[in-house]
This record gives sequence, C-alpha cells and structure tokens, in this order.
Amino acid sequence: MTALAGSPDPSPAQPMSRRPAAAEPPVRSEPPGQSAPPGRARPRWWRRPWVAPLAVLAVAFVAFSLPPYVSLDPSRSRVPAPAFFPPHYVMLSLHVVFGSVAMLTCCLQIWPWFRERHPRAHRLVGRVYVLGGCLPAGLMGLVVGLATPFGHVIRASNVLLALLWLGCTIAGWRAARRRRFVEHRRWMVRSFALTMSIITNRVHTAVLIVLLQPELATTYHGDQALLTQTAAGLGGWLGWVLPLLAAEWWLERGDARRRARRRAATRTPATPAA
Repeated sequence: MTALAGSPDPSPAQPMSRRPAAAEPPVRSEPPGQSAPPGRARPRWWRRPWVAPLAVLAVAFVAFSLPPYVSLDPSRSRVPAPAFFPPHYVMLSLHVVFGSVAMLTCCLQIWPWFRERHPRAHRLVGRVYVLGGCLPAGLMGLVVGLATPFGHVIRASNVLLALLWLGCTIAGWRAARRRRFVEHRRWMVRSFALTMSIITNRVHTAVLIVLLQPELATTYHGDQALLTQTAAGLGGWLGWVLPLLAAEWWLERGDARRRARRRAATRTPATPAA
C-alpha cells in the first residue's frame, strides 16, 4: 500500500499498519443531465448504433402515415369511418397528428447523449412529448379505438393500449416532477415501447394477412374482409404486447446487472494474513 499523495514517506522504524482496502462506492443510476461517476466511461453519441436507424424509421413512418390526415379529405383515410360515428375522421386525424409528435420527440428523449449533454432541452422536449404528443394522442386513440370498424378483438386491444399508454406516460411525468429519476426512466421506457408499437402493429398485421391468405377459401369462406379483420385483431395485440414485454425484459436485465455490480463493489476483501 503506497502513501497518500503529499504525505511524508513512512520511516523504516515506523512501519505502516496493514489495513484492508476501502470498498468502492456502490454504483448508482444518475438522473438525466448528470454525468457518470469517474471510471464509468460513457459511449460516444456515434457509438449508439440504434439511434439513427430508429429516427429514420420514425420519420419514414410519419411521412407515410400523416399526409391523408392533414389533407382534410375524409376520402383519403386508410380506416373506413363507421356509420354510427360521424366524427371518426376528425378524431383519427388528431390522433395521427399528435401521435406523430410523440414518435418524433421520443427519439430524442431516449438518446443517451442528448439526455446527458443537454438536460434543459431534454426537459423541454419531454414536455412536448407528454403534453403535445402522448396525452392528446392517447385520448383520441381511446375514442377511435372504441369506434373501430375492425371488430371487437382489435377494439379491446386499442382501448387497453390507449389506457396503458396514458398511464405509463403520466406515471413517468409525475416521477420526473418528484425528481424520482430512476422511476421516471422505467416508466418512460414503457411509454416509448407503447409509442413505437404502432410500427410493429402494422408489420404484424401485414405479415398475418400474407400468412392467412392461403386459408381464404377454406377457413374464411372467401370473405376477404373477415380475413383482414382477423389479421388486424391479432396484429393489434401482438403489436404492443411484444414490445412491452421486451421493454420489461430489458429493464429487469439492466437492474440485475446493476445489482450484481453493487454487490461486487460493496463486498469487503479479506484481510491479508500477518
């Protein structure tokens, strides 16, 4: 064991006592905007290979989905309006617009480099994500989900998705207001998974339509509308359940690693024999 910097060298006549090495401080999660403690290197922004593809995917999806609903032309809607709910197109358009805001802003919110280097911007964009994206989009989605023309299966999925999306986002917002940043991060990871589930919803539905097509003449008796309704129902559930399960797995995996590091850091080494 070497002497501390700036202290005199120990005299041979006064040997230093042997003391166990001090344990390292436990690893902790930093709130947004706070840098990592020494010894924990953070990857550079370009070493996050998933950030750019995610942003490109979100922009492409918004560019494809948004035009029919900002044209103010109900005939361009990709979802047929049910006869019992005339304001369907208006509600769906608002849902798509606010949902697009949520998708684009959440790409910035989950970017670690942006969150750590620009905490003030992170907070401002977070308000836009919650107040100008998730909350209005979730409320509109709840209404549109109840009025869906694709059957009861997708109706149940849409309503539950909207309620979970609103609940996770509000819980994350309240945790941030109370400066409980670990809880805030966990709830916002779930909110992010539900926000992006619209993309996986479309992918699953398209794949299911292709897979079920050989059964059109047998199982569905030649009824293409029934086949599409079945694929939409299954795709709706898979679209958000699988991403939410993946988010929970990712959170628990990270928590397990942190607990293992904390146990290793606080473990006191054995005192060497004299």
